[in-house]
This record gives sequence, C-alpha cells and structure tokens, in this order.
Amino acid sequence: MPKVVDHQQRRRELAGAVWRVITRDGVADVSIRAVAAESGWSTGALRHYFATRAELLAFACEEVIAQVTTRLTGMAVPPDPRAAGTVVLLETMPVDERRRTEAEIAFAFLALGLQDAALARVQRLHFSSMFELCLRLVTQLAPGLSNPRGAARRLHAVVDGLTVHVLAGHLTPAEMVAELGAHLDTVPG
Repeated sequence: MPKVVDHQQRRRELAGAVWRVITRDGVADVSIRAVAAESGWSTGALRHYFATRAELLAFACEEVIAQVTTRLTGMAVPPDPRAAGTVVLLETMPVDERRRTEAEIAFAFLALGLQDAALARVQRLHFSSMFELCLRLVTQLAPGLSNPRGAARRLHAVVDGLTVHVLAGHLTPAEMVAELGAHLDTVPG
C-alpha cells in the first residue's frame, strides 16, 4: 500500500527547520543545504517542496504570520479595550522565547525584502497584517477618534520599535511591556 504523505505538514516541518537555523545561526546562513541538514532531509527531497532559498524563506515567514494569526483569533481577551489591546499586542511581541523567535524571523525579512520581490511580498503581508491589527485595536480603544489610521500607524511604529529594541538587547521584555502600556495610556479614549 502506498504511503500517504501530508505535504502541508511536511512543508510546516521544513518551516520549523528554517526557524531553528535562523534562531541559531541567523538568516544569512539559511540555505537549502542547512535546512536539509537541520530537518534530516536530503537536499533533493527538500527541493521537491521548495525550488529556491527565497521560496523556502517566504513560506517560513508566512507560517509565522499564520501561527500568530491563529493564536490571536483563538484567544480570549478581556472585555476592557485597554487590557484587550495589551494582551493582543503582547502576543505579537518578544515577551518569551517562542514570541522572540517569531519576531526574529519576521524582522529578518525586513532587509531581505529590499532585495527580493518574493520576500518583499511576504514583508508587505507582515506589515499590512500588523497595521490592520493596530487599526482594529485603536478603533476599539478610541471609537470616535478623528484619524484612526494615523493613530494605528503610530501604534504600529511603537510596537515595531519596542520589538526591535528587545531583539537588539536595548530593552528587557518587562521594560517593553511597561513602555507599551505607557503608549496605550496616551491613546484618547
């Protein structure tokens, strides 16, 4: 009897291998060969799923976005808009190892997207998804705000800036949480 292969699951396994290589060695060291070694696959088997490094990286980043989105849509949030905003945004920020890894992967695509059209598409997906999340939160925090898109852009910039500062070691996760709270306190409500 032929073996039934779940191709989507195998692709997710490869995305996990990409994440481990990025976390351990940095995005510059992600290659078909490195990911194959990390996953225990041959390079030929890996190329059956991803012909190029860019395809592999794009899928790995899309998987991070999907993983975070799934968590966000499935989580219970407090009824208070300020508390809900904090809980939701912290789910996207590096407050623990899992979320730090996700943030490292997402931000690794910032530079890569400048050089590769396929990766730029994923970068735009990441940024537009985060902006839409910030816009929803701002409209819940301050329903009558005259310029919710501007407030959402500022919130998005604060979240990204705080994330980068934690990834660079300039802030601790606890300091990041405090600064996020201070910013949310400035959103008129």
